[in-house]
Amino acid sequence: MTIVSPNPSVRVEVDGPICRVNFDRPNALNAINLEVVAALDGVTGAIRDDENIRCVVLSGAGDHFMAGGDIKHFQSRIDAVPDRNELRGEFEDMIDGVHDVIKNMRAMPQPIIGSVRGAAAGAGVSVMLACDLVLAADTAFFTLAYCHLGVSPDGGSTYQLPRATGSKRAMEIALLGDRFDAATAERWGLINRVVPDAELDGETDKLAARLATGPAQAYARTKALLNSSITNSLDQQLDAETTSFAECTLTDDFGEGVTAFNEKRKPEFTGK
Repeated sequence: MTIVSPNPSVRVEVDGPICRVNFDRPNALNAINLEVVAALDGVTGAIRDDENIRCVVLSGAGDHFMAGGDIKHFQSRIDAVPDRNELRGEFEDMIDGVHDVIKNMRAMPQPIIGSVRGAAAGAGVSVMLACDLVLAADTAFFTLAYCHLGVSPDGGSTYQLPRATGSKRAMEIALLGDRFDAATAERWGLINRVVPDAELDGETDKLAARLATGPAQAYARTKALLNSSITNSLDQQLDAETTSFAECTLTDDFGEGVTAFNEKRKPEFTGK
């Protein structure tokens, strides 16, 4: 399967088992608009169904990851659509599209790395939170920002934030909308690691290569287990773990992992 973006607002590069998805509106700080939503929906849906892709990297072109929604577009719609119910419908459709992207990311069997440089604001934070692992440059900065526009958050951020940071910190981030740096984001549990800006691309590539050569089916089942644990009871989660482990024993990678351990060598997983 070939992964192709339906428009130039998102650029896709597939390098063997690694798929790099790059928000490509650097002059707008990669702010999300209808084109970006459409492209991400199509691309994430295609990746989800492509068994040849074993790791996904999300990043932004230029100096920023994603600086939230395109406020200029918001203004143009406010000016063009005086009927508030009609305007509400437009924004509801747009947010539903963003949420389809988040659902695709959560359902993807492949691990997703967010590689964050510069601003991650508003929807950029929401997309970042939907990634499985996040590396950030030491110059990166973050703000949920929705409160400054007089709207509540979207993109699943109200779901992910309290689970990552605890409810009190999530309230602070959402209600105050203050800007914070990468070290703070790491301390609060929003990202995994801070690296020097000049090393971000190289560190992201190393992590992607490591994941892309790992046991793909075990990763997929692990990701699904961790995601389902949020709503499962203990009994449900234990049953799911039993089923998942048993299914993994049917894979070639399980045999290779056990053999490599006993032979005291590094396993060579094929993802099968």
